[in-house]
Amino acid sequence: MTQAVKVIFKSPEAGCPDHIASAARGASILDAAHGGGVEIIATCGARGRCRSCRIKMVRGSIPPPTVQDAVQLGSEAVRDGFRLACQTKLVEDCVVMPMPPRAEAGHQILGSGRSVTEDSGFVLESGVEKRCVKAKAPVSEHHQTSDHEEILLAAGSVATREMPLDVLRKLAAVLRSEAGEVTVTTFNGRIIDVEAGDTSQHCYGMSFDIGTTSIVGSLLDLSTGEELAAVGSMNPQAPFGGDLMSRIAFAQFDDKKLQTLRVKALNAINDFIREACERAGVSHEHIYKIVLVGNTCMHHILLGIDVSYVGLAPYAPVVRDALVVPAKDLPLKVAPRAQICTLPIVAGFVGADTMACVLATRIYESKEIRALVDIGTNGEVVMGSRDRLVACSAPAGPAFEGAQIRHGMRGAVGAIERVHIDGDVRCTVIGDQPASGICGSGLLDACAKMVDAGVMEPSGLFRRKKLDELPAPLVKRLVKTPEGAVEFVLVWAEQAAKAGNVTLTQGDVRQLQLAKSAIYSGIAMLQHVMQVGNDQLDELMLCGGFGNYIDVESAVKIRLLPELPVDRITYVGNAAALGAQLALLSETERRRATELADRIEHVALAARPEFQEIFIEGMRFAGRVARPGDPGPAASGQPDAVAAAAGE
Repeated sequence: MTQAVKVIFKSPEAGCPDHIASAARGASILDAAHGGGVEIIATCGARGRCRSCRIKMVRGSIPPPTVQDAVQLGSEAVRDGFRLACQTKLVEDCVVMPMPPRAEAGHQILGSGRSVTEDSGFVLESGVEKRCVKAKAPVSEHHQTSDHEEILLAAGSVATREMPLDVLRKLAAVLRSEAGEVTVTTFNGRIIDVEAGDTSQHCYGMSFDIGTTSIVGSLLDLSTGEELAAVGSMNPQAPFGGDLMSRIAFAQFDDKKLQTLRVKALNAINDFIREACERAGVSHEHIYKIVLVGNTCMHHILLGIDVSYVGLAPYAPVVRDALVVPAKDLPLKVAPRAQICTLPIVAGFVGADTMACVLATRIYESKEIRALVDIGTNGEVVMGSRDRLVACSAPAGPAFEGAQIRHGMRGAVGAIERVHIDGDVRCTVIGDQPASGICGSGLLDACAKMVDAGVMEPSGLFRRKKLDELPAPLVKRLVKTPEGAVEFVLVWAEQAAKAGNVTLTQGDVRQLQLAKSAIYSGIAMLQHVMQVGNDQLDELMLCGGFGNYIDVESAVKIRLLPELPVDRITYVGNAAALGAQLALLSETERRRATELADRIEHVALAARPEFQEIFIEGMRFAGRVARPGDPGPAASGQPDAVAAAAGE
């Protein structure tokens, strides 16, 4: 029998109690932490590719560092007893101190930004109907009837005979408590609730965009379409991986871990429902419809569906259809009468959130060719018009969220979000505070400005030759580490909110290159499939939280986006959240999503022989910002990257 090893987790904050956990000898310290309820974040999914799970060995033998320890932490930290919890195996009882995660107060959560009722083509028809009726309890034993039949008789043709068992259980009391006055609630004709008295004015629903990084929800009045409350925060699954592949790897072939992720999300949604109802002053018992959208991984996890094969070729989901299930089947205990509706999935990594974006942007009605790009840990691109729609997924990874970046953080107070270089460096920080780190928008802005200033080559390498041609303040910022590597200082330690300089490393730049090339190459490949040059692409719409905070010119300069005139690149807010609201308030829109999912052609990027060359070409920081009225390059009908891959 494998011997258990005890681990004491000491809090880095004075006065906080220690936590004791145990795990089998040979398990990792991260496994012991998660098993004992100690939350240690593992952004990279416990693959040793980030620093988020770093710990300090306080007592017990210090195991030899792994390669990942040395790469991520550096030789000095390793000598001081720091290790990665995901890489450190348990040998004997020990005491460790998890390093506190970077503070991220005031994280920017992007809501839908506008009301769905502003859409001129929108018709309010949620499928939920409440009617107050008069029904009589059976009074004669000679007349064969029942409470159930009397309610149906009073409701008339609007309701089918089917009634949930939990509603039947309370029917007798409801029918006899208010002199037969009963409110009957139906969803698409099926009775989902009965209440004593007239409650027909209280009819609400919620929509949720469940992202890998954050969860955003809205409480709406189903009778008027009015938004009553908005809620949102970080996805509580984040400690188990910063991107969807990390989450899949965590739960793969392990039902217990799948349930761990599922419970985290369900608890968050239950809490959001309570919070939204408290803010609006309404009862959560009167929420009757909830629409959930998210990528395929989030969709499956929330429903408790195995994600193992979503992470393996051919990356097939278990189900693609739109679903309607009672809330108690999840369970969402806070909204027991609600019907949970999901939108359809196009393909393994083009999920229900993409379908929500398609609904919100009306790209399917466009005469001109347009594209929508949801930039995130798993980016999606949809391109086309009313004649044809194609889509692909572009797995960018978590670098845009600040993960796997030495001083990276999400877009919260203290994060560098803009960088200006004109002889020296000036940084704009969220909350106008001393800098704690850098978020995704600051990262791409910094790289764009560093190339412009000559500090970095278009290849992404820091400049090492002819440094005398640069302004002296910039040369001073190119500093060597004890390991002999070069870093670029964005904020000196004396101006920072942390000990030490806030810097960009060569590894940080490489992470950004991989992330931005995934998005750029996805767009270029769809242009290639549709034979659409930059001059023929009428509009490129940026969706999602990250896309709405980036500087467009910087995004074009670093080749995150194609070389379009800036007036043809637009921000459309959280289109997934808006699309979820459309499906909540309109059954026509929810049905339309299924029709569109069947029409959209999925392009598997990795299966295209030209993709690798396009991706490599997309790694370069060599974009040219076109101005309004300038059609830009690629007038031949081929995007630049595709032309390069074809040897043109």
